[in-house]
Amino acid sequence: MRRKAEKTPGIIYLDNNASTPLGPGIVPVMAACLEETFGNPSSSHFAGETAKKVVEHARVKVADLIGASPEEIIFTSGGTEANNMAILGTARRFKSGRIITSCTEHPSVLNPLKHLEGAGFEITYLPVDRYGLVNPRDVDMNIKSDTILITIMHSNNETGTIQPIAEIGRIARKRKIIFHCDAAQSVGKVTVDVKKLHVDLLTVVPHKFYGPKGTGALYRKKGTELSPIMFGASHEKGLRPGTENVAGIAGFGRASETAKKELPERAQTMKRLTKMFYSELRAGIPGIKLNGHPVKRLPNTLNISFPGVSGAVLLERLKNEIAASTGSACHEGRQTPSHVLRAMGLGDKEALSSIRLSIGRDTTKGQIRKAAGSIVRAWRSLSSESGDSRA
Repeated sequence: MRRKAEKTPGIIYLDNNASTPLGPGIVPVMAACLEETFGNPSSSHFAGETAKKVVEHARVKVADLIGASPEEIIFTSGGTEANNMAILGTARRFKSGRIITSCTEHPSVLNPLKHLEGAGFEITYLPVDRYGLVNPRDVDMNIKSDTILITIMHSNNETGTIQPIAEIGRIARKRKIIFHCDAAQSVGKVTVDVKKLHVDLLTVVPHKFYGPKGTGALYRKKGTELSPIMFGASHEKGLRPGTENVAGIAGFGRASETAKKELPERAQTMKRLTKMFYSELRAGIPGIKLNGHPVKRLPNTLNISFPGVSGAVLLERLKNEIAASTGSACHEGRQTPSHVLRAMGLGDKEALSSIRLSIGRDTTKGQIRKAAGSIVRAWRSLSSESGDSRA
């Protein structure tokens, strides 16, 4: 039975890049672990062995989803920990050096790098073009003899733009530089194959593709060394001490298994609905602008600037009809423009007028039409109140 995207009566959920509902079969798998699989996976008796089998089964499923080997999967508490493990673990290993990244990364990448910058590491923040794309030539040109790491996200969480990761990976491999990729938004939406991407480290987050929160994974290519950033017992090959979240990992494994089976159809369906959504919005609102690459993008994501209105105000007007988000941050009642959109060349006013709409596996045509109609009406109402002649 398909889960409905409308979790609150009348409100259409369009914030699937923030988090997704649990997919079919996830709750029973996790409940069985909570009720029956109570052992510590590190224990040698029957209860521990049962729990360990659950963890290792899930490790296989996660590895299968991204084309890895099970021994290359390190379970974490989520994407933030995986990104920190990759970045800080590499930095601890080398103790000094240069790191290359882009200026549109997620805060869970940018903030560890800011910390390292304060500790004496040299960080190069590459620019992006108007679509949010990094130029691989810029990566190559900025590699120095003491470069220890390149970290570039697979797809942007705000705009959906997909980076040329395979090309960057080939450069990193040729120059013998460790390459980390934050693929939190991509895995489960588009095909991600670690071998074809030529990555050494890759972050996976299940709650972006109908798995549970509170768990995640770092792919670590065999032979890639990391120093631990947490200290305790020898769980997860000595990199992630602490008793594993067995129920969460079990749900992660089931979500990965389902995603691999459904991915081709899931991606095509979301792509069709996203195209339909954008068409209906363009027909009703003159002058809207799509932010991000028109083709090289996630199949479910629209980031749109709405002329003459604030994105936050528009969402507030729509709060009883749709659930979506802006990329802007609110500090002490003031909106700060998205660093991603500003890096792409948008002015503050245009960046603050943007909204991210991200559909899911269970979003329907009827919901898309209803949501588009609601957005058009709300925009027209706000534009009329402000005296915008386009309304």
